[in-house]
Amino acid sequence: MRGVWWRRAASQVGRSVAVWAVSTVTMLVLAGILPDFRLRSADGDSATDIAVTAASGAGAFGVLSAVVWPLLVRLLLLVPALVLGLLVFFLNGALLLLALNLNPAERGAAAPETAVVVAAVMSAVASATGAALAVRDDDAYRRRLYRLSDRRRRRSGPPCPSSPGTVFLQLDGVGHDTLLDAVGEGLMPTVARWLSPGPGGRPSHRLTPWRTDWSSQTGASQLGILHGSNHDVPAFRWYEKDTREIVVCNRPTSAAELQRRAVGYAGHGGLLTVDGASRGNLFGGGADQQALVLSIATRRRSRENRSRDGYFAYFSDPANAVRTALSFLAEVGREIGESTRARLRKQRPRVSRGGLYPLVRAFATVVERDVVVAAVTGDMLAGRTAVYADLVAYDEVAHHSGPASRDARKVLQRLDRCLALIENVAEHAPRPYRIVVLSDHGQSPGETFRSRYGLTLGDLVRAGCGLPVPRRAERTRSGAEARAAVRAALRIPVEEGRERHRPVRREEPIVLASGNLGLVSFPDITHRMSKEEIDARHPALLPTLANHPGIGFLLVRSEQHGGVVLGAYGAEIPLADLDDDPGPLAAFGRGAADAVRRTHSFPHAADIMVNSFHDPADGEVLAFEEQIGSHGGLGGAQGKPFLLSPLTLSAPVGDGAELVGAERVHRVLRRWLRESNGPQVPLEAGEQERAA
Repeated sequence: MRGVWWRRAASQVGRSVAVWAVSTVTMLVLAGILPDFRLRSADGDSATDIAVTAASGAGAFGVLSAVVWPLLVRLLLLVPALVLGLLVFFLNGALLLLALNLNPAERGAAAPETAVVVAAVMSAVASATGAALAVRDDDAYRRRLYRLSDRRRRRSGPPCPSSPGTVFLQLDGVGHDTLLDAVGEGLMPTVARWLSPGPGGRPSHRLTPWRTDWSSQTGASQLGILHGSNHDVPAFRWYEKDTREIVVCNRPTSAAELQRRAVGYAGHGGLLTVDGASRGNLFGGGADQQALVLSIATRRRSRENRSRDGYFAYFSDPANAVRTALSFLAEVGREIGESTRARLRKQRPRVSRGGLYPLVRAFATVVERDVVVAAVTGDMLAGRTAVYADLVAYDEVAHHSGPASRDARKVLQRLDRCLALIENVAEHAPRPYRIVVLSDHGQSPGETFRSRYGLTLGDLVRAGCGLPVPRRAERTRSGAEARAAVRAALRIPVEEGRERHRPVRREEPIVLASGNLGLVSFPDITHRMSKEEIDARHPALLPTLANHPGIGFLLVRSEQHGGVVLGAYGAEIPLADLDDDPGPLAAFGRGAADAVRRTHSFPHAADIMVNSFHDPADGEVLAFEEQIGSHGGLGGAQGKPFLLSPLTLSAPVGDGAELVGAERVHRVLRRWLRESNGPQVPLEAGEQERAA
């Protein structure tokens, strides 16, 4: 044992010396390149003195980074994650200036702005060197994980239970067929290994498709999955006549209200109520530990609602923080380059990718990913029972680059590496873990309604109402989910948005878009208008919409039939007759009628629900927003997400059965938690049988 200890100690010392030497050389090179960074006194020094200065500066910087940096991060835990990421460079530069000032010979000096650059480069080089030396030392990696695990267990208090924990990883926007295509093309080797026969001749996981509700977007799906109810969520954004407000799922105040309503409908706190953690989600799921969760962004920051896990675990290492910041800048440059290339090639379809979008994309694909993955690994090392995390990177990129674009494929590769990392951490966690991967919806390709027809849905509605139509169609606002993560990171207490307070004339309808789903409401009428009332007020409106080639069908209330689906050439099918005569719903596949009937029952369904055209041959839809990969309505891959679960868990549904709706997915996940013999939210009587 003593010999093993000495070998380990010698290995650790050797790695530290190597990192110190490389850092010293890096400092010497930077001193020769940067004019405002010097390692000699004004009178000049010998080469030996300069080398000693570099070595002492590099050593002092390394010690300060290891000792002082974690203390700084602890003091800044209540600072928003995105702000902390931007502070990384300046804090690192301050540590370098302090390290140079510790030299008694007073040879080293640097301008403040140069110190920021030098510190960033040295941290990145030191991190890369340490990682390269540790790659061949699996024992060192395992020992580090064990040390982290022991440290977290000591802080958490009681011993970790031996029953399995469960990690739910949501790959936002990745459809079932997209996942299979990525596996077939070798983009996701970790998922491919899980689905391939193992040593026993069986794969470790099963892949199950499921079908979303009509509102195929994260707000409805994740609310149903985490809280067991997405009742009365007709779209991503909708107008409520009783409150005279527009609800938007990625607005913090709306998310908090939707979560409150779901808790009331379901009768329990959520999937993660007992010993759970929620990371990067729109909703908390009842978890005590939450990070980058939008529904708590309206609260004042405090130790009670601001989780330390994830932020400290990640930012306490300055090399990690610098690497994320540099990757953020690289991703911004990559997006600018890709969008410029698409514009020069006159690629079609294409949407605008300027403004703040490069920053939003970089946050989703780098910062949010790194922080969420760090939080999940921290939860696993702490032995938490249930963890649910959302990685929004693919969804954000697919909206603007397309679901099958080169950009989106690269994101899938990076997400697979995240799965591999989490799987590796699970091997060293204090309890066994079952990793479940799922998505909340898919993405359907297609150009925008505006680009194909030269007008927006709002313009078409105004024309049908006899109102003046602008000569130039204005762009609609995109509802990409990554903006929710940015707001949660920035801790924006109330995001009112221009939609809420824009002036609305009494006679003008409010037209909102949720992907390829449109909603038309008349604010001066306090109830949901019927077809008969709409025809009496605007006789040309419904025929104008129903006969437009870019629109697939309409849903309106009917005084005679309760509800009807309208299509081209005068098609009018009562909801009760859709099973026998689907009419315009035929192109949208199995389950469309049930989804439409359920939405019709919602109190806040719009006066007119509009679904775009859908081509079953290529799966294309026409988004009413500025997105060439969209979701939110019916049609194509957007309504077919996936559920990837270990074979050790019971099958989500019986043979030949179909998994339909986010609420049913919630019941399946709760059943799996119950199978782990952990302290989960109990199932109601008979619910387990219904879920099966």
